[in-house]
Amino acid sequence: MTVSHITTHILDTTTGTPAHGVSVELLAQRGNAWEVIGSSTTDADGRVKDLGPEAVETGTYRLQFATAPYFAALGTETFFPEVVLTFSVQADQAHYHVPLLLSPFSFSSYRGS
Repeated sequence: MTVSHITTHILDTTTGTPAHGVSVELLAQRGNAWEVIGSSTTDADGRVKDLGPEAVETGTYRLQFATAPYFAALGTETFFPEVVLTFSVQADQAHYHVPLLLSPFSFSSYRGS
């Protein structure tokens, strides 16, 4: 398996466990529009390593997480049916890891390693 230039993982902070089965899309900004350049689903460890290309150009990107189906499967109400994280990439950086810490009524993220 090839690891993407951009990877992510989700930790459900309500349960303290990885959020598996969450659909994630990687989008690139092209002018005023967004183009899907990759998609995957979190694994049993809440990780997505095969999200997109091995290398991306300098630019602005988004990770879009489909959180409503995840919480619905748990029988949990959520305030955020999706989470969208927009961030900048410099092509000379070897890897970008953008984790999501998630609960039904809040989320946070950071630049991981």
